Formats: sequence, C-alpha cells, structure tokens
Amino acid sequence: MQRGSDRLSAHRDDEMKHELQGLLRSGHPTRTEEWHDPEPTADDDPEIARGPVAPNRAPESIETVRLELARFLTRTAFPAGPRDLADTLRDKHAPDPLVEAVERRPRKARYATVHELAESVVRARRTR
Repeated sequence: MQRGSDRLSAHRDDEMKHELQGLLRSGHPTRTEEWHDPEPTADDDPEIARGPVAPNRAPESIETVRLELARFLTRTAFPAGPRDLADTLRDKHAPDPLVEAVERRPRKARYATVHELAESVVRARRTR
C-alpha cells in the first residue's frame, strides 16, 4: 500500500493523461468549447507578464527593467561593473536586448543593486 501525498487515485491519473494527450501531441488547444481556452494577454498587461524582453519591445518603466534584471542577477553579482554584469546575464541566457542595454553603460560605472542598474538603463533609453 502506497502512503504518499497523492490527492488523486491511479484511475483519475490515467483519465487526466488521456485528456491531455491531444493537447500534448498537437501543440494547441483541442477543445471544441472556446470558453475552456486560456484568455490571451490584454493590451494593458505589464510587459513582464508576457515573458522576456524581446528585440521589438523595449521596456519603458524602471519596475519592468528591474524585474527583468532580477530574474537573472542575484545579490552575489553586486557590486559590479557593466562588463561583469553583462557576462553574468549572458551566462544565465538573458535576452540579448537586456544584455546589450547593460553593456552600453559607462565602463567605469559600478552598481551596488539591481535597482541602480535598472535606473541607469532606463535613463539611457529615455535620453536616446
């Protein structure tokens, strides 16, 4: 007898696997009722909710840039200069536009926190 934290029976597990089989094979929703499908993102959703920064979508706010940088940079990466931070971002497979924005910071600059770096990146984008 298995004593785990399973909430579902083995029979229900098999049912759920069968239900998901079409979705997994096709790569798109297979339901006939449209209301079952997830809702697409809205125009006013924050950029971070749609995934990483893409080349055609440059984030505008400090909060968005800070959140995007924080996904890849830990506290151990600071204090550091833009070259070291760009190398860390590249090692963690950050989006290229984010890495390029950090690389364009002045070489002698030092950043103690993600917020300082985000402010610098946004300030540079606004002055361009």
